[in-house]
Amino acid sequence: MSSSEKSTSSSTRPKRSVWRSVREFLVIIVVALLASYLLKTFVVRSFHIPSASMEPTLQVGDRVMVNQLFFNDIERGDVVVFDDPGGWLPPGLVAQYEPNPVLVFLGLQPSDAGNQLIKRVVGVGGDTVECCDADGRVLVNGEPLEEDYINPDTAPSDVEFSVTVPADHFWVMGDNRANSLDSRYNELSEGGAFVPASAVVGEVFVLNWPLDRFAWMGGGEPAFDSVPAP
Repeated sequence: MSSSEKSTSSSTRPKRSVWRSVREFLVIIVVALLASYLLKTFVVRSFHIPSASMEPTLQVGDRVMVNQLFFNDIERGDVVVFDDPGGWLPPGLVAQYEPNPVLVFLGLQPSDAGNQLIKRVVGVGGDTVECCDADGRVLVNGEPLEEDYINPDTAPSDVEFSVTVPADHFWVMGDNRANSLDSRYNELSEGGAFVPASAVVGEVFVLNWPLDRFAWMGGGEPAFDSVPAP
């Protein structure tokens, strides 16, 4: 090999090496973005608590992670995020939601959260939910609930009701019973008082921000352990 050929070979090698490194880096970025998109679209998503309706369990400004897997069955006691069934949220409030594009891109904030709510499932399809017994407790299928997750000085409900939950629907209530526009107040709404299963985004499984309030959620709520089948 001549000296000129050696010079040409040595000068092109670094260029090819740099291009190969750049190409590999781009592939890694694309794969990472695709994985992030699939993760936040089909597996988990972050949700920002916008109101006091779930206090004391969840406070304004908290961030939670939501399990969106389709095989995750929703049970009594689960805290769920769901799309507005119709008329639960005032149009003006929905219009005020302006997601941060950076947080949306990183999967830390959903773009459609302005049209979503977060409540606790109190009744599933077939259940009879009513308020209240002589001690002021909510009953599910005749069994009174000892709801330790609501404030001791707050009544389980100031509104009397007795409903049977349709199949594939849920009766939901906020833990802050005195400040939650939940199933009790939406009988005349466009979507009605019950949340269809198709509207449920997923179950909250961890409170991940702020760090000093980090807590695992889900996995069964003891208040519903004694509730019989409908």
